[in-house]
Amino acid sequence: MADLIRLLPDHVANQIAAGEVVQRPASVVKELLENSLDSGATRITLAVKDAGRTLIQVIDDGKGMSPTDARLCFERHATSKIRQADDLSAIRTKGFRGEALASIAAIAQVELRTREHDQELGTRVLIEGSRVRTQEPIAGPAGTSISVRSLFFNTPARRQFLKSDSVEQKHVLDEFFRIALAHPDAGFRLVSNDREEFNLQPGAADASWSAAMRQRITGLFGRKHDERLVPVEEGTDFVHVQGFVGKPEFAKRTRGEQFFFVNRRFIRSNYLDHAVRRAYEELVSADSYPGWFLFIDIDPAQIDINIHPTKTEIKFRDDRAVYAIVHAAVRRALGRFNITPSLDFEPEPAMIAASAAAVPAWRPSDLGAFTSPPRPSPEGWQKLFDMGMASPAEEATVATMTARPAPDDLVLPSREEDSIGDRPVFQLHGRYIVAQVRSGVLVVDQHRAHERILYERNLRLLAQGAGITQTELFPRHVELSATDLALIEGVLPELRSMGLDLELFGGRTVQVNGMPAESADEDPARLIEQLLEQLRSAGSALRNERHPALARSMARSMAIRHGRALGIAEMHGLIDRLFGCEQPTSTPSGKPVLFTFTLDDLNERFER
Repeated sequence: MADLIRLLPDHVANQIAAGEVVQRPASVVKELLENSLDSGATRITLAVKDAGRTLIQVIDDGKGMSPTDARLCFERHATSKIRQADDLSAIRTKGFRGEALASIAAIAQVELRTREHDQELGTRVLIEGSRVRTQEPIAGPAGTSISVRSLFFNTPARRQFLKSDSVEQKHVLDEFFRIALAHPDAGFRLVSNDREEFNLQPGAADASWSAAMRQRITGLFGRKHDERLVPVEEGTDFVHVQGFVGKPEFAKRTRGEQFFFVNRRFIRSNYLDHAVRRAYEELVSADSYPGWFLFIDIDPAQIDINIHPTKTEIKFRDDRAVYAIVHAAVRRALGRFNITPSLDFEPEPAMIAASAAAVPAWRPSDLGAFTSPPRPSPEGWQKLFDMGMASPAEEATVATMTARPAPDDLVLPSREEDSIGDRPVFQLHGRYIVAQVRSGVLVVDQHRAHERILYERNLRLLAQGAGITQTELFPRHVELSATDLALIEGVLPELRSMGLDLELFGGRTVQVNGMPAESADEDPARLIEQLLEQLRSAGSALRNERHPALARSMARSMAIRHGRALGIAEMHGLIDRLFGCEQPTSTPSGKPVLFTFTLDDLNERFER
């Protein structure tokens, strides 16, 4: 029988290894930036075109390489970091396996230009599909420039699995952010499609680490983050924890600004996530996510980072001790800055009466969402509110009816003219609208009701391509992070269709020229921030069901919040419009909008 086992050619083995190391353009960005830092670079430029598909270039002022090293660095398992197995227990550099450049060169066209600082000439190496095409001496600046073109050019099946440019660009930015955060002492510049996105200066030589890190965070995420940060620092003989956590009041509904670094290497750890979340108990709700930027310094012998090709997962020798120290450090930092939970007791009736005079009267302008004429109420709702006129069978059908909205050009008389007094409604805890009906009680969630109304309105506007905009007298400017700017830029036409008139102003700033008519009195910055949270959580839905996802995100951002006081006319107007929707009983995500409690239910509770 013939022998079956044979050694693979080097270029085939490299392509197989590349499947683990290089999953997308962001993987190349990570490896190249880490190599630059390992070379001692203090200034690094990253340039990408078409989210890295066409070009990824990294230029640094590091130590450079000799002609021999310039050629040898593309061989598998060629590394300057390790001489023997024991070196793994003391590794503090980023790359050390010697697989990155070999893997990248196996699936791309790579050009390396490098020169050592004490040499007059440098070296140029051109390699394609693991095969060296050219190696020659050149003149050039000290340091290294490496260009990666046509990623996956010889593995087209893998290239087809790449996502859209906006998705791949987000992954590139994620890697850039992680590495830039871990090294505030180095300067980083990012150029995307010939446009400079970031130019981060290194921390001043005489500045503390904390000051340099605060400068780096605000440089990446915007100046608004400066007021949101609480410093953390805790040290023991075993581990040292420092960095910043976010104030509880700035917690968000989506993840995105949670960063752990161990020995300046970004990691993911659900275990440490839990340690920080526990420190925020009673400070934020379970479905909110505070931000944190935490750096853990520990003896490399106490961790194992060699368990995953991307090195974002590690094992601690004593994970319980690390957990306890991280939790205590965050908890102490929050307490030190007097961030403690407030106790919210139900006030006594006498206290309500005494404080009523101090509460400012509600003004219609406080609720731009309900100042426009209400939609015509369907017949079923009219009968429901005319207590004593509807039969039990008719009332039972109201909760499931799907009345079509009436034409927009029909306007109802105001509720004041339509005898409000015989239709009692009231607001409960600033969250629910309660109405008496013939068979019992109807309870409507005001936020969810408005979300349903706005969702269907937004779908119509997206289909029509033009929404009603309330033009700002003085345009407002809102600064965004690079990832948020890319997200907004990708949906600008649809946002304008829904009445939010934005334009790119330059840098990472957008100009708000107009607001949706239903949110004319909203703070533009607040609306955009809430919208971004919804767009982030929408994720893949933006690609698969673009209009519904955008309509849903915008509706959640604009919908009236719990806690807002409504007048009688506004409550009636909201309910009128709700029952003018195609599906008034649930939100776009399927959550209930209303419930009915019959007299039979109440009698059963009271054991009658």
